[in-house]
Amino acid sequence: MQQLHHAGADLIQQREWRHRFGTSEKMKANEVKLISPGLEDEMEVSGYRPCLWKMILVGAGVICSGGLLLLLLYWLPEWGVKSTCTHTTLKDAHTVLLRTTDEFRQWFRAKVHVMLAPGKKPFDSLASQPESQVTNGDGDLGVSAVHEDCYGQFSHRQLVQVHYFVHHSARYYWNDVMQNFELYKGLEDVNVSCASLHSEHSSGLSKTLQDYRRLFFGENEIAVRVPSLLKLLVKEVLNPFYIFQLFSIILWSFEDYYYYASAIVLMSIISIATSLYTIKKQYVMLHDMVAAHSVVRVSVCRGNKDIEQAMSTELVPGDVIAIPANGMIMPCDAVLVYGTCIVNESMLTGESVPVTKTSLPSAGEEGARSYNIDEHKKHTLYCGTHVIQTRFYTGELVKAVVVRTGFSTEKGQLVRSILYPKPTDFKLYHDAYLFLLCLVGVAGIGFIYTIVLSIMNKVPAKTIIIESLDIVTITVPPALPAAMTAGIVYAQRRLKRVGIFCISPQRINMCGQLNVVCFDKTGTLTEDGLDLWAIHRAEDGSFCSPESEAAKVSLVNTTFVACMATCHSLTKIEGELSGDPLDLKMFSATGWILEEPTEEETALHNPIMPTVVRPPKHIAPEAHQSNPLPQSMELSELSACEMGIVRQFPFSSALQRMSVVVRRLGAKHMDAFLKGAPEVVASLCRQHTIPQTFTETLEAYTRQGFRVIALAHRQLESKLSWHKVQSLSRDVIETNMEFLGLIIMQNKIKPETAGVLCELQRANIRTLMVTGDNMLTAISVARDCGMVRPCEKVIIADAGPPKDFQPASITWHYTENQAQAVKDNEIVEIELDEGTWDGEVSQEQSYHFAVSGKAFAVIIEYFPQLVKKLVLRATVFARMAPDQKTQLVEVLQSMDYTVGMCGDGANDCGALKRAHSGISLSELEASVASPFTSSTSNISCVPNLIREGRAALITSFCVFKFMALYSIIQFISVILLYSVLSNLGDFQFLFIDLIIILTIAFTMSLNPAWKELVWRRPPSSLISGQLLCSVLTQILTCLVFQVLAFLLVRQQSWYETWTPESDACNVSRSIFSLGVNVTDPQNHKNIRNYENTSLFYISTFQYIAVAIVFSKGKPFRQPSYKNWLFMLTCIGLYTFLLLIMLHPFPAVDNFLQIVCVPHDWRVTLVIIMIGNAAASFLLEILILDIILWRLVFRGNHRASRPAESSSAHTPQVANDRWASSVLSWLFCRRHKAPRALYMQLALELQEGSEWPPQPSAVTYASDLKSSISDLNVTANQNSTQAKPEASLKLV
Repeated sequence: MQQLHHAGADLIQQREWRHRFGTSEKMKANEVKLISPGLEDEMEVSGYRPCLWKMILVGAGVICSGGLLLLLLYWLPEWGVKSTCTHTTLKDAHTVLLRTTDEFRQWFRAKVHVMLAPGKKPFDSLASQPESQVTNGDGDLGVSAVHEDCYGQFSHRQLVQVHYFVHHSARYYWNDVMQNFELYKGLEDVNVSCASLHSEHSSGLSKTLQDYRRLFFGENEIAVRVPSLLKLLVKEVLNPFYIFQLFSIILWSFEDYYYYASAIVLMSIISIATSLYTIKKQYVMLHDMVAAHSVVRVSVCRGNKDIEQAMSTELVPGDVIAIPANGMIMPCDAVLVYGTCIVNESMLTGESVPVTKTSLPSAGEEGARSYNIDEHKKHTLYCGTHVIQTRFYTGELVKAVVVRTGFSTEKGQLVRSILYPKPTDFKLYHDAYLFLLCLVGVAGIGFIYTIVLSIMNKVPAKTIIIESLDIVTITVPPALPAAMTAGIVYAQRRLKRVGIFCISPQRINMCGQLNVVCFDKTGTLTEDGLDLWAIHRAEDGSFCSPESEAAKVSLVNTTFVACMATCHSLTKIEGELSGDPLDLKMFSATGWILEEPTEEETALHNPIMPTVVRPPKHIAPEAHQSNPLPQSMELSELSACEMGIVRQFPFSSALQRMSVVVRRLGAKHMDAFLKGAPEVVASLCRQHTIPQTFTETLEAYTRQGFRVIALAHRQLESKLSWHKVQSLSRDVIETNMEFLGLIIMQNKIKPETAGVLCELQRANIRTLMVTGDNMLTAISVARDCGMVRPCEKVIIADAGPPKDFQPASITWHYTENQAQAVKDNEIVEIELDEGTWDGEVSQEQSYHFAVSGKAFAVIIEYFPQLVKKLVLRATVFARMAPDQKTQLVEVLQSMDYTVGMCGDGANDCGALKRAHSGISLSELEASVASPFTSSTSNISCVPNLIREGRAALITSFCVFKFMALYSIIQFISVILLYSVLSNLGDFQFLFIDLIIILTIAFTMSLNPAWKELVWRRPPSSLISGQLLCSVLTQILTCLVFQVLAFLLVRQQSWYETWTPESDACNVSRSIFSLGVNVTDPQNHKNIRNYENTSLFYISTFQYIAVAIVFSKGKPFRQPSYKNWLFMLTCIGLYTFLLLIMLHPFPAVDNFLQIVCVPHDWRVTLVIIMIGNAAASFLLEILILDIILWRLVFRGNHRASRPAESSSAHTPQVANDRWASSVLSWLFCRRHKAPRALYMQLALELQEGSEWPPQPSAVTYASDLKSSISDLNVTANQNSTQAKPEASLKLV
């Protein structure tokens, strides 16, 4: 059997080889590869080359279709490439077809260019290139002339052809080794180490090598080209919407509807002009924003000593620039290799506090690491940031190596994201397109009906074509996009009035669907500034008594105060201390003075004139006379209190600490001081110096919500010189420390915080805290502000990686409740809202998880199956790094949450950009990273934004439903009139579309938001049952009453085929003659008749009735009667229509082409209109809003409110449940499973009795895998059930 098995395997393998050999060429031609894998701009790429016969066929099709085929290929790049080209290998491609791998799956096309260069990669050595003639390449591709001026100096070398294409201002070059295109970002591409940046790259590039690299990286500028008005006009006019309008205008011109066509032309011109003005203004603003640093003069190093002045546009990665002492605006991304810089990065991060940038480490473990622009941001100067001042030393310039240029820089990436934004991912817009397709389907039915009816009535062919196409223009409303945009524009204006500014208006609608909001803590939930509450020094391995003041004379010469005075990143800018608020508060508490060297002092002293700190002079005599404290690490003499800061290791969010190296005046050795998170500092200290009560003392402070910072000290070896210290890594310095004690900072909760969080919770919006602070401090603040209620448990998930042959594990710690604890074995009831299964899971819960950044990383890596279950009930995330905040937002989004993020600092920028709705509390330029920016520095902006978002979303639904009904009502009228070979008149169309529809559409959007947030959320989809029922019932109502009027008028005794001589009103001939003078075309169109007049009156009242019915107020918008402009419009239109109906004016009748009908029939029409309005109101308000919503669309009527549970057995509730069951069965909604993933997960956990884990339980990664396999088996067995039932058993 084994031999037979092997023989069969060999046969299969041979067949595979033959198949592969025979199809290898075909596979190569059809290859699809990934470029920029794993990055945000990851795309699939495939190669094409022109095909002559396809191009001939397409050309013929374009001519036959009058250019429409060309437009279609312009709108659909995929079709455009595939219809004119054939597949080929990427290496031989003339055109590449690109497709994004994100959820939008967008298509792009790009032309492949060829560049002549002496090498194929930017970092190749020119010395190894042979000197020869230009190689012959593919003659079909044209050689790029972009860098022809550079070819002259390389003419003596062998020039090779380099293929590349440009997409979204980024160049992708062909790589022969990878057999794919790749993007060159900068110096990081060669994986250079920090040490080699110092040794190999710090002397600069030769002019020849710089010119060679510029061939690949291009000019160093973020070129925002402001397009000409003509180019913008062509691009705008080629929009499908305007092409459809152009088609409609041409069609109406053939029908002699000149007035209406002229009105649409005028509207289109205004719309296009407004759009062009807005787009042009945005381009100009963006151009001005980047122009400040586009072209500046810089000092470029050519070798160790040679320095020349050059334009910043000439810089390439690898160049070395000298930073002047008075600072500059950085024209590129560069890493510091010598000196220190004080930089304002507010443009990128939103932090108004200047930051200190130090030189890149050149030795030790850090020096051996590869340079990474994100990991080494404390040493990197970013493009567009302002270097305020530099620190330099005798004979040494402050130098930086250029690592990225142009659009590859951080600012370049930001500008690219603005120039080429991703589409807004919101279900409303997707459903709107589906709805429009339905309208097109209705138009198709009308199109066929019109053709068949016209042929049966022997209508001329020209008239058949025009009238059948006219049906399409009626069914798809041309004013729909403008009307949909109005509500968002009004909401944006209202937000601006309350101090919320928006750079992405389409996201306003998304705010209406937010169901979870993540908050940063410091500066967002709590006050920005910290107050020093106490210091708690440690001596001889035990804590002293807490002290409230650090500036006491008795403490001046202690090591603890020396650490407070030196371990910071403060600097003086124009004589004022500037830096991190915590550092400022800590330093000011000591009362010490900071002095920085002037430029002259720096030049006079050798080798260094450091920043000096010293105690104030007025306490010097007292301090000198006072007996020093019996502390082994005290400074022996007062003169030694003056200290110079020799080296600084800036604060790192990832490391959660900072340190400095100082030298005391007259001392022969240096000292290292460290401050940071207590847990981190304790791990770096010698064990015997840490008090035994350290953990208990720390917990006592953090439970009360204090922010605690630990200090440590170490005396360095006397043999260490200044130069040696400069080359040491921080890992060497920050070890074997001696614990000094704790600084207790008080961070008060903002007065608005608790009220806002309570409001959000009442509105069924989940709130999370994502902070970099201590876990227990974060839990304490969460309890104080109401995010965690007193009676609720907090379970800390303490995860650890594998260690000593033990798998990764999670230990579940239960914190002490401030109120009576809930029993551990209590089953947690997870109830649904009074919404359907596609409603929301109630936020009521009796436990919360708290996760640290370290634990979060372990769980993501070793417990991926547990991540979503944990995040579902996690409320506090502490010690989170900036990238972890972004990661958390992504996890929430993967669970189908609509996520909001509110923060105020640099650490929040990534999460603000990633969230569906990012709200920045910083008014600086960095607000471009966030869709929304609030001028108020507290979270009261969040409910305001959600309220306006809900109002804008409901407005969008109202307007869309109204415009859909307007199209269908007009469609019904025209179809009925076509049956008698009639139509609506030109001025009737004009009156309906301009006077009624546009005024109503733009005024019904003015309803402001409701004053409070309700627990119910508006629907997110136009295809939802409630909205579809609303639209369909109104369509049926309008159809019934129009058909009723159409049939009744033909049953009247006075009815006859109308002629100019008809006299149904018994009016005098003189009056009637006013209506007789009609032109031949009007007689030919048969506009004037009794059917037309009756349907015109009925339909105009229907437009207004459905507008009032759809313009809903509470609970998301203010009532319509408060929208006085809308009410005045409706009242005015009703008054005018009733007036011309009951008291006809011959001039108006003549203008609107309506005929006179008997007064009795006019009264009958009024009665029909009243019946129509009553039916519309009853169906919408009573049936849909009350009965169906309550019994069907809110799902099985489980009492999700505690107040309702007591009445669960009353007859009323029993009847409701019975009716709900019947109607749910009727609408096929019984036991319908929830669509949102987090709701499915909540139902699973509700069925499981062993979640949450028991106190002190431990979950191991190996045990989890077996549990998950059991879970999958259970899930497969129960896959046919409506509600998923599964439980996770943990050890």
